Amino acid sequence: MYTFVFLWTPALSPNDEEIPHGFIFATFMLASMLGSSLASRLMARSSPRVESYMQIVFVISSASLTLPIITNFLVAPSKVKGESISFAGCLQLLGFCTFEACVGIFWPSIMKMRSQYIPEEARSTIMNFFRIPLNIFVCIVLYNVDAFPITVMFGMCSIFLLVASILQRRLMAISDKPKMENWTAMKERDPEAEALND
Repeated sequence: MYTFVFLWTPALSPNDEEIPHGFIFATFMLASMLGSSLASRLMARSSPRVESYMQIVFVISSASLTLPIITNFLVAPSKVKGESISFAGCLQLLGFCTFEACVGIFWPSIMKMRSQYIPEEARSTIMNFFRIPLNIFVCIVLYNVDAFPITVMFGMCSIFLLVASILQRRLMAISDKPKMENWTAMKERDPEAEALND
């Protein structure tokens, strides 16, 4: 998300197109708010679990950030400098709004998972340890933003989001394992329950 904040403007106006920055930013905030609203509805239910739907959120986020790459290859760029947003820019804007909606789902969901998996007395320390490499990475990316084409930057973000989806699936498998072990232990202690389930 931090990298996206610095990349969306050059992605939408590669030829110095006149784009309404304020309107676009407000649209992003609206999409993020809708995502947060959707997250609160999802978390109010017992199913699906946060670990489950966050896999989908990461995949959708990844797909939405591949739109600048796809439009770069499939849609001819505008040759005229200074005109309004192009067709490719409109497609990218739709993808970016989808990404912002996923960001809106992400924040409340990650807060819930933090409360489940990280002990409260150590939460701030653990989170600060993770912020250090994150901020270093963001600084490196922003310092080298002119060294790579914008498609490479979005490609890297998309790959990282796919990795996050895989890791989210692994977290779900790990969190389900103790439940299965507890269920097996209960079945061993209570043969009648096992007979009922059969």
